[in-house]
Amino acid sequence: MFVTVSELEAGARSVTGVPVAAGPSSRTPRARRRWGRLIAPYLYILPAVAFLIAFAYSPLVQAFGLSVYQWNLLPTSPKKFVGLGNFAQALAMPEVHQALGNTVVYILALAVFSLLLPLVIALVSQQVRGRWKTFYQALIFVPFLLTPVATSAVWRWLFNAEGGAIPTVMGAMGVDMGNIFRDPSTAIIAVIVAVGWQMLGFGVLVISAGLAGISPDYRSAASLDGAGTLRILWRITLPLLSPTLVFLGLMTILLAAPWTFSFIDIITQGGPAGATTNIYYILYTFGFQNFNVGMSAALGVLFFLAFGIIAFVFVEISERLSFYDN
Repeated sequence: MFVTVSELEAGARSVTGVPVAAGPSSRTPRARRRWGRLIAPYLYILPAVAFLIAFAYSPLVQAFGLSVYQWNLLPTSPKKFVGLGNFAQALAMPEVHQALGNTVVYILALAVFSLLLPLVIALVSQQVRGRWKTFYQALIFVPFLLTPVATSAVWRWLFNAEGGAIPTVMGAMGVDMGNIFRDPSTAIIAVIVAVGWQMLGFGVLVISAGLAGISPDYRSAASLDGAGTLRILWRITLPLLSPTLVFLGLMTILLAAPWTFSFIDIITQGGPAGATTNIYYILYTFGFQNFNVGMSAALGVLFFLAFGIIAFVFVEISERLSFYDN
């Protein structure tokens, strides 16, 4: 007759009344479950972390490494260590200064299309009720879903001096636009209009979502106290909407250059005379047109550090200025 371990443990508990400590066989599943609960959250984010390392952090580390070398991308050509020479040369180049100035212009101009106009449109669309409101917002958001390459081609045709829709209409009104893309004073305006038209829907969607999160009880209570529409907007709506506006402002600063890159590449190629180039396009020019990878990497590192500092300062300021509904 054979007696199992569990039977002996049960007999011991019945005789002594003292629980017998579980052996390794009974403790292992419990430990496995505990470790499984601890590891499970990290397993969920593991794919995202892997993609970040592969497509974001790894190229960033490579850019830092290439920034101190002179190389033309050819595998047979050896890299030449130049130290901080690429950084000094990049900071002294007039093309870089022009690209920085144009980037500031893009940021300030696109703030109108990503902040001011979306705020006005979102506030006006609140007066639309029913399905028409959804249709109205979807109609404005559609341009954001179009690919920048296709949108750039359409705008290049619209502004074409020979048969383009916009010059034809303006000519019928007695205004001769000429070739807007060959004039340094108007080419950047055309790029801003094209990019702003596509980015407008993104701003409207974000601000509309922010307005939807504001409880209507505040406006109702203020109305009962005799506050007018403008006073409610200035004292209640805008302060509660400040986190959304701060977010859009930060996105405009960080993404103005990437937003305009495709339009510059398709429509103007940075011209005329560098009038429409920006920091992203000049990185592309140095790296893949001039094959000066070290210079392109050095500029990328400088812009990365500059925008990182701007983002940090902006977030710190936004934490102090934003008003949250708690």
